Amino acid sequence: MLIYPEIDPVAIQLGPLAIRWYGITYLAGFTAAFLLLKSRLRTRSSMQWLQPFADDLLFYIALGVVIGGRMGYMVFYQPMQLVNQPLSLFYVWQGGMSFHGGFLGVCAAIFLFARKHRHSFFEVADIVAPLVPIGLGCGRIGNFIGAELYGRVTDVPWGMVFPNGGPLPRHPSQLYEAFLEGLVLFVIVWWYSSKPRPWPAVSGVFMIGYASFRMSVEQFREPDQQLSFIAWDWLTMGQLLSLPMLLVGVWAIVWSYRKRQGEI
Repeated sequence: MLIYPEIDPVAIQLGPLAIRWYGITYLAGFTAAFLLLKSRLRTRSSMQWLQPFADDLLFYIALGVVIGGRMGYMVFYQPMQLVNQPLSLFYVWQGGMSFHGGFLGVCAAIFLFARKHRHSFFEVADIVAPLVPIGLGCGRIGNFIGAELYGRVTDVPWGMVFPNGGPLPRHPSQLYEAFLEGLVLFVIVWWYSSKPRPWPAVSGVFMIGYASFRMSVEQFREPDQQLSFIAWDWLTMGQLLSLPMLLVGVWAIVWSYRKRQGEI
């Protein structure tokens, strides 16, 4: 059993202002994604049109992540609280973000950005997709520092006792997700997108990769307390929400190579 490194979730305290590690990990993810985007824009002629608007794209994506992530969490994981206390949607200081909600928020942001600049949704989505795993990995590190979203009870040698997880060691599932959804998925999608691919094949690879990794890690992650298992004593909300992503990802790859509307 490993000892969980209890880290103060507040990184910097400036009087009444508390800067939390979770916020820093989000900022690190956005910063790294922006730098990678700028680097790729300099080397890919098909993306040159985006150079003057890269800052705008990042702003749209950030709004999509925050707004969609919060709304998704309340709708998918706290529906009764949202019905009984609609204003709790804005209680962001209580925590609670959903990747799948953030994913839908980013899709909406990409749609608005693409329409504004008169480019294809799929074209912009394929530019953004390789950048997303960086933010996912950083966010999972933030979950680990905050000792939240921990795994199920285990007897593996690397099990950890989390502050709010009871006395028994648990899977550090946040680190599993940081590795798979962050590092491994980034390597796969970045490598695949390093050569021109038909729209929206890159997005399809991302969706298949994320859904597969998330559905796998959910076998080790403690189900959300307010929901537990959705069905059959093993299906979780995370798996249920990832299944459509997997199917859409498969469709995106098949459709892209049949239609070949454009390449990025």
